[in-house]
Amino acid sequence: MSPLDRRLSAILAAARDAERYRFRRVVEHCEPGSARVRVDGREAVVFCSNDYLGLAREPRVAEALADASRKWGSGSGASHLVTGHAREHHELERELAEFLGRPSALLFSTGYMANLAVGRALLAPGDRVLEDRLNHASLLDAGYASRADFQRYPHCDVETLSRRLADDPAKATLVLTDGVFSMDGDIAPLRELAETCRPTGAWLFVDDAHGFGVLGP
Repeated sequence: MSPLDRRLSAILAAARDAERYRFRRVVEHCEPGSARVRVDGREAVVFCSNDYLGLAREPRVAEALADASRKWGSGSGASHLVTGHAREHHELERELAEFLGRPSALLFSTGYMANLAVGRALLAPGDRVLEDRLNHASLLDAGYASRADFQRYPHCDVETLSRRLADDPAKATLVLTDGVFSMDGDIAPLRELAETCRPTGAWLFVDDAHGFGVLGP
């Protein structure tokens, strides 16, 4: 057994002993328009989904998706910058921008990829990124991938963030936070964060994956 084999075996054994070994439950049936499912032969109600608006199993959405796949196929076949940007993508971006009151919007395949792209695109070595300690892993990865100086401030602690921003006000800074923290359900003090960032010139980036369309205007 190689050193890596031994290390992995030890890690897996420790996870089992601590009852932290992860496995995937198999969803065998979903009831359309409902949170009821059959998992591993048992009927259940899903309370752990982030499908807050119930759109994932909405029959009208499913029918629209089927119509689009018949017209456009099941994949774009290329990136948006090559030949993968269809009229439907373009119209969706336009409608999202209008809904949000912004001049434009940009689609990504997942929120995780969007966060990584923001970190890489907006920051450079020598810049600074400040993140809430309970941010989602995608935001943390975005900070690490940015190559900027990385710091975390205590959860929703605007006063500590203000002091951190004052430490080096001339440095280009991006503050990253969840809007709604998915594991705890609490809401970031966005107004206070914005008021703290504005006079320093720091940019505030909010991942609103768990608040968009749910919490109102």
